[in-house]
Amino acid sequence: MSQQRIAEIGVFGGSGFYSLLTDVQELKVDTPYGAPSDSVFLTQVAGRSVAFIPRHGRHHTIPPHKVNYRANVWAMRSLGVQAVISPCAAGSLQREVPPGTFVVCDQFVDRTSGRADTFYDGPIVTHVSAAETYSPQLRRLAIEVIQELGIPCRPTGTVVVIQGPRFSSKAESKWFHDAGWEVINMTQYPEAFLCKELGMGVVNISLITDYDSGVHADTEAVDARSVLEVFKENSENIKKVVLRLIEKLPADLSETCAYASLEFTRGDGVASSSLDRRLYEILD
Repeated sequence: MSQQRIAEIGVFGGSGFYSLLTDVQELKVDTPYGAPSDSVFLTQVAGRSVAFIPRHGRHHTIPPHKVNYRANVWAMRSLGVQAVISPCAAGSLQREVPPGTFVVCDQFVDRTSGRADTFYDGPIVTHVSAAETYSPQLRRLAIEVIQELGIPCRPTGTVVVIQGPRFSSKAESKWFHDAGWEVINMTQYPEAFLCKELGMGVVNISLITDYDSGVHADTEAVDARSVLEVFKENSENIKKVVLRLIEKLPADLSETCAYASLEFTRGDGVASSSLDRRLYEILD
């Protein structure tokens, strides 16, 4: 498959993001990993070409453990996307991270199971570092935008990614809280890491909607209705952040991307660090 240059910036959205785009072109994309969650929606924002995929489908019919993350990420990369903005609803694991806060996560902890989470199933064998999955450059710009808009912002945070669709038990929530992690979500893994595997820079903006099971804040346990209510209340803030961030992105996106020299070994034992070489062997 030859790579097209249709979009340079990608956005994965969840509930409440479907009104983000106007004047869109709907494009169906086929991938070697099956169908993405929905069509790709293409538009222009501040003169930049943007591709949007609702990760749960436009009518929120796909639960987090059933999202075809590889197809979604592949679709973005196949259209030429270099930088991905990945906002999501999330719970707080710490009292000092209240609902309404935007957390620009810099680390993740994977507590999912059974999700297809790599493009390197062979014969190409590679071990991509997850030490810094989120792009430092994109994170810096996102923090600047959130602070400029006067939205409560936590500039760092670890997101614990659980399998879903259930929420955590009180014991699990206490475990995550005691470890010192700040955010809990169901979709950041493997989405963000897959972006890195295909050389795209990625930034997460977690909108805190609740205190998870409530054990560390003396609140009621989270439920889906309360999450959606808080998310809707802050939907305008999210829209402002994403649109402003797109405007701030540099003309040359190469510095925001995961174009690090990632060693891999082909079936014939030949090592290479060229992203273009890897994409040639994977995409074609």
